[in-house]
Amino acid sequence: MSSLRNAIPRRTHKERAQPQQRKKFGLLEKHKDYVLRARAFHQKEDTLRRLREKAASRNPDEFYFKMVNTRMVDGIHRPKSEANKYTPEELMLMKTQDIGYVLQKVQSEKKKIERLNSALHTLDHQPENKHVYYAEDREEVKEIQSRQLEKKDSLASVKVPGRIKKKTAASYRELEARQKRVQNLEKLYSDMALQKELQKSGRKRRLREDEIVQPTSRPVYKWRTERKR
Repeated sequence: MSSLRNAIPRRTHKERAQPQQRKKFGLLEKHKDYVLRARAFHQKEDTLRRLREKAASRNPDEFYFKMVNTRMVDGIHRPKSEANKYTPEELMLMKTQDIGYVLQKVQSEKKKIERLNSALHTLDHQPENKHVYYAEDREEVKEIQSRQLEKKDSLASVKVPGRIKKKTAASYRELEARQKRVQNLEKLYSDMALQKELQKSGRKRRLREDEIVQPTSRPVYKWRTERKR
């Protein structure tokens, strides 16, 4: 009986194809696609049901801190402005700490650039072996020169492995990226230093373009001299 069951070929289920007149609508949805869509639909329904139950059973006398830290604007809770949260002394201290961190990053990047430059310079400019040859006549001089030329040609024909070429190219890309990063950090450092100086007390004004000695795209300020007491 078992051998007879094994001899009967099994039927394989085939998905029905999209009818010819409906092929313009794309692929026909399979059962697994319907399962995924139905599961997502029921999951959204369950989430909405839980939220409705939570809203219905909430305590109207419940207190939370956003009640005093926000204000109603056009029916929407907006957080209060925190512009005056810190005193000028606290703001100055935070800016000083930020400037110190940026300066530390600039110095760290410059050290990494120096190490990369030295490594690439050593790789690109290999020192040549210098050897003094003594010849007794012109014929021997020509022979020595021809041997040196042959030696240089043989060294030039040696192919550099692809692994070393890729590593060198990656080092050059890293060097370029770090140099660009240093430029951006230095610009950020100068901007932060200027903002810190502008927060200090004292009368100051922004110079006009005709008053600037060295033309620059950045703003230049001048502080009025005050007599020290």
